[in-house]
Amino acid sequence: MKKADLNELLVQNILRHGNIGIHVIDKERKTIVYNEAMAELEGLEIFQVMDRDILDIFPSLNEYTSTLIKVMNSGEPIINSTQTYFNYRGHSITTISSTLPLISDGHVIGAMEIAQDVTNLRKLSDQLLELQQELKQTKQETKKTPQIRKYNFTSIIGNNRSLSIAKEIAERASETASSVLIFGETGTGKEMFAQSIHNHGVRKGNTFIAQNCAAIPDSLLEGILFGTEKGGFTGAIEREGIFEQANGGTLLLDEINSMSLPLQAKLLRVLQEGYIRRIGGIRDIPVDVRIIATTNEDPKVSLENGTLRRDLYYRLSVINIHIPPLRDRLDDLKLLIKFFIQKYNELLNKNIDKVSEEVMEDFRNYSWPGNIRELENFIEGAMNMVSSRDKVLNRENFITSSFIPKGKPLTANLSGRLPEETLPEILEDVERSIIQEIMKRYDHNISNTARHLGIKRQTLQYKLRKD
Repeated sequence: MKKADLNELLVQNILRHGNIGIHVIDKERKTIVYNEAMAELEGLEIFQVMDRDILDIFPSLNEYTSTLIKVMNSGEPIINSTQTYFNYRGHSITTISSTLPLISDGHVIGAMEIAQDVTNLRKLSDQLLELQQELKQTKQETKKTPQIRKYNFTSIIGNNRSLSIAKEIAERASETASSVLIFGETGTGKEMFAQSIHNHGVRKGNTFIAQNCAAIPDSLLEGILFGTEKGGFTGAIEREGIFEQANGGTLLLDEINSMSLPLQAKLLRVLQEGYIRRIGGIRDIPVDVRIIATTNEDPKVSLENGTLRRDLYYRLSVINIHIPPLRDRLDDLKLLIKFFIQKYNELLNKNIDKVSEEVMEDFRNYSWPGNIRELENFIEGAMNMVSSRDKVLNRENFITSSFIPKGKPLTANLSGRLPEETLPEILEDVERSIIQEIMKRYDHNISNTARHLGIKRQTLQYKLRKD
């Protein structure tokens, strides 16, 4: 087979079997490419669409509402457009799509649409906004204290000097209304600091809302932040965003460096001007919200990588707080272990006093990529493995945590027999187990897991799909 033929076959298979929907029309508006993912998304069969005029397939569309025809006529792309509509099976779906003109020798010869189904994410974001709105209405109706205080400064355990400095800065920050930027690795307690600042400040009687900026695509995140007006995009309804819901209170924006640069620019404008405009809206709505932003990457690195706007960084970092990782505050290990043992003694009805010296030594030599959260998970897992009569947590109690002390190699116990699997199969199983464990430690965050493993995001995503 010639290389050109092989490349063409490869492209055809990617187009056909990829998990992103693809629809391509020619100059006559007839479909020339329509893959399985798009067929599943729109509730159609491929044979129903191929070689037919797009307006015959979708009679509810016209030359002005069809993004494919609009792009082909204008020659201008439409990037990351959100649409909510009913497919041919009668199911409401939400997609994020980009539509691009196909140009040859300066002439538009067709258009291609790439669509991703985000229906479930849309439902989750809608449920989040509805829940926040219900809480807000309940607060207004009952006139009771609006928030159960989950964390305060007494919740932050430790005497380490770096931690004490961070805590002191946070306590002083609680007395002001300025923006705060908190930097700390995964599991160090960034939200605990943010809630403590809110709960000790003048806004403690008002709403505190936390939003992870990495968990939701930007086209949905913008609606969550600023709200939507009916008709703002296909399927949009009138709804408050969390800026309005947090008015008078505090908004925590977690992993701010994961937000796209265009959305960062819109956020900066809100912080500077003090009002928001809903998607599809024409009126400016004043908001009084204190912003606490967090990042699990050194802001200097984010600035160098271009993932954080420099002007937004200056606006957010009026007060900077750096939470040290656990490996830099090992002098707090005993205190933290004691705290978590007491916590799970009560929850699990156990009577543990301490961990063994061997376990303590293992803990001192461990790198703690998941920090305090990982330590708590290890303690909880181990305490599920002991009886109510036990007093000490030993190494064997940590078997469910997959805790591997630094410098202790993984060994296979073959019990005197040779494995039946081939060497590639054994290595693949080991690799899969390691990836799954690291994914758990980082709460299934692709970027952090890939960084820990020393591989590219794309490589990790390929391995996950292969499994």
